[in-house]
Amino acid sequence: MNERSVSHNTFTIERSYPTSPQRTFAAFSDPVKKRRWFAEGEGFDIDAFEMDFRIGGTERVTFRAPNGAVYVNHTVYQDIVQDQRIVLAYTMGSAEHRISASLSTFEFLPTGKGAKLIFTEQAAFFEHADGPKMREEGWSKLLDQLGAELARTIRSERT
Repeated sequence: MNERSVSHNTFTIERSYPTSPQRTFAAFSDPVKKRRWFAEGEGFDIDAFEMDFRIGGTERVTFRAPNGAVYVNHTVYQDIVQDQRIVLAYTMGSAEHRISASLSTFEFLPTGKGAKLIFTEQAAFFEHADGPKMREEGWSKLLDQLGAELARTIRSERT
């Protein structure tokens, strides 16, 4: 019999962006923008990206890592408050294993210079999982990519 395990972790990452909460929120709600910063990572091939941004709506991303492994991220939007908050539940898995199940909250707050994003994740990691440290590092990189997407939007509006 295979031994089963689960580990739990909660972490919070904060970022400040030079755009309003409305523009920052739009990078989550616009499928073209979200695909660019969230799914199109360096070295990954996207097999599928589907997004239905509404409470109860789903998002599904299937991607292939440089080593050929296929991963699936399946999201259900639990709560959306326009320009203020997104709460979602998602699972990560590979072709062979469910890796994790998470509840994530994104809060968009105005600052004098733009927006503050507070991201909190509560996760259960199963056997064969990437683990809490790798997940937090992964989200940190994704939120950096979000910053690059927001900077790209600012540059394109200036030209």
